[in-house]
Amino acid sequence: MAIKDNQRTKVLISSILFMGLGHLLYLKQYLKGCFYAVIEGIFLFFMPRIINVLANLRTLGEPQPHLPIRERANSIFMLIDGVIVLAVIAIFIIIYIISVKSALAEYDGDSRGTKVFPILGLAPSVGLVVFFVLVPLVFSASVAFTNYSAPANIPPNNTVDWVGLDNFVTLFGGNAAWTGALGRVALWTLTWGALATATCYFGGMLMAVVLSESNLRIAPFFRIIFILPYAVPSVISMLVWQNLLNGTFGTINRTLKLSIPWLGDPGLAKFTTVMVNLWAGFPYFMLLILGSMTAISQDIYEAALIDGASKYQIFRRVTFPIVLYQTAPLIIMSFTHNINNFGAIFFLTGGKPVVADSTITSAGGTDLLVTWIYKLTVNLLKYNYASVLAVMIFIILAPIAILNLSRTRSFREGEL
Repeated sequence: MAIKDNQRTKVLISSILFMGLGHLLYLKQYLKGCFYAVIEGIFLFFMPRIINVLANLRTLGEPQPHLPIRERANSIFMLIDGVIVLAVIAIFIIIYIISVKSALAEYDGDSRGTKVFPILGLAPSVGLVVFFVLVPLVFSASVAFTNYSAPANIPPNNTVDWVGLDNFVTLFGGNAAWTGALGRVALWTLTWGALATATCYFGGMLMAVVLSESNLRIAPFFRIIFILPYAVPSVISMLVWQNLLNGTFGTINRTLKLSIPWLGDPGLAKFTTVMVNLWAGFPYFMLLILGSMTAISQDIYEAALIDGASKYQIFRRVTFPIVLYQTAPLIIMSFTHNINNFGAIFFLTGGKPVVADSTITSAGGTDLLVTWIYKLTVNLLKYNYASVLAVMIFIILAPIAILNLSRTRSFREGEL
């Protein structure tokens, strides 16, 4: 037993000292050992470059006013390279751990020891997820801890520096204008998400009930008409409504012979956006609820009628609970979608009208967090503040998305 423990210790130590060494020396698994050894060899070959990139990530470059602008170091490129290198190091560490566990499992005779070919098969998909999903997310979040903004910190003319939590402090109480704008926009974003979801859902349910309960022969015709707003691209619909609701030469005001500031007054503009979104969004829930209603067994309705229930009671006690149960996950998804519904606001109002702090923060009266992020990056070049808002949205929506996914049957049963 002592000899076996000593041999196992040698396999462990050799595998820790160099990836794949335990497979080569003690397990005689030359293909697997060479595979792991080549990975570490490549990593060691690029080690000087990795160290240099990590050093640049720590400083994000030094000012070089003596050089032409094109030849100066770009802090953002350094940040991107650093995040990519950190991802590579994380992958290397994971493979290192897998190689050590594989060596020990093979020595212990565990047939479930890590196989090389499954790792090679999964490598492309894992790489795509890491470098096209995780790396951009980490980079975007990292900008929130820098001073990447105009006019003093835009590369390559100037460098970008790490500033810690300064941007969060500014937006969350450090500056009255920015804090007020953040509170106003965040409150409207949540209000908009709730109102846009509720109006579209109950509007769709109302039309679904009317179409299903009516005995009109032309009900299918109305169903097609109601689908049209959902079928037309939202960009076109919002731009058309923007012209119709124009306070000066809009068709609606000219028809009414009034001068109503549909999109010019902050309160009225918010009401208008919700109503226009209702017009464009209720067909989706109408179709969804119609499908759910047709799936309800007719035996339930017949039993309710025998018991003397009225149509209202049948809807309240039978139809509505069943439909709500079936569509609840989609209501949550619709809420998260409306929180980030860029087109519904930007192409209708452009975030306007202008309010007191718009000159400083560029946040208009109907701006959502996502449209404000767009303005901060495109108009003001305040990438650091935009990144803070993006992190804020992620913190709010990620738990909702995870909760929604965890409640699905495919997640609980491990099936797709």
